[in-house]
Amino acid sequence: MKLGARILKTGIAITLSLFTATLFGLPSPVFAGIAAVFAIQPTIYRSYLSVITQVQANVIGAVLALAFGLVFGSNPIIIGVTAILVIAINIKLKLEDTIPISLVTVIAILQTNEEMFLEFSILRFLTILLGVFSAFIVNLVFIPPKYEHKLFHEIEVVSDEIFKWIRLNLKNVSEHNILKEDIELLKEKLISIDQLYLMYKEENSSYFTFHQYSKSRKLVLFRQMISTTNSVFRALKKLHRLENDFHQTPISFQKEIMTKLECLMSYHEHLLLKFKGKIKAERNIELTKNESQSLLDKIIATGETIQDFDHHLLSIITEIIEYEEHLKHLETLIHSFQQYHHGEKEVDSLNS
Repeated sequence: MKLGARILKTGIAITLSLFTATLFGLPSPVFAGIAAVFAIQPTIYRSYLSVITQVQANVIGAVLALAFGLVFGSNPIIIGVTAILVIAINIKLKLEDTIPISLVTVIAILQTNEEMFLEFSILRFLTILLGVFSAFIVNLVFIPPKYEHKLFHEIEVVSDEIFKWIRLNLKNVSEHNILKEDIELLKEKLISIDQLYLMYKEENSSYFTFHQYSKSRKLVLFRQMISTTNSVFRALKKLHRLENDFHQTPISFQKEIMTKLECLMSYHEHLLLKFKGKIKAERNIELTKNESQSLLDKIIATGETIQDFDHHLLSIITEIIEYEEHLKHLETLIHSFQQYHHGEKEVDSLNS
């Protein structure tokens, strides 16, 4: 059984909220623990937004609960009516995600001792807010998310998997159905990478001003890294779909495609190593003049004409050319970033 960071942070937040509520002598500290559960978020930025929205939701729930409690008293019917109004207001204000914590506030207040209703209502409201702030502190201090490392690791793993299948496919030794299944899995992983990128982007949002320029440049770099991986993935899908047609083309055409793709994939591998700091930053990796020669020019030079190929096969060339352009842009971004932000930590150093 694997315990993720969010699971551990939830447990720590509950413990902290219960301990703090007990320390201050607040009644029913259990409500602080419940609030902490709802307030834990996957990123610091979302936790920051959660504090704002949950405070608003708690105020709405507390104000309505106090009003109905003072006017009509406390009974199951009043609690139900108040809950309906709280839900409607939250929906109107587009605070749907905070409805559960709002309802917890309503129930906590309207279940208070009637003899000291106002005093206990305020204390329970503060108890719930304590749970929300406890979760934010835990998210900020304990086990901070390392989305940069996770993102790069996933890009590297998926890229290696794509390279492996392209090499097998070009040699005509890949199993068609197995590759088809793996392509679907790779597609899901690429979607997961996009989600990781969004969380990484949130962690580098404008509320952090320190080194904001370098963080912005790194966001652009990672976006290009993902685009490049998507580009080589499209090339793999095209080769798989046109596998039979491709292996019936002239040997000279197949060799040129194999040579070009092998060159580009090696180039891609070198760029990832360079970003990791495994290759000297001052060394600018570039394709040789022969390797960067237009693929169409090289095919024509072998004696084949464009008319000899089906337009679907020419689409393979288009994908390869697009992949090369992505790689060149990625190399420029990596070189530029390491030149102007050489003090930044390497990705591997985040794996601690």
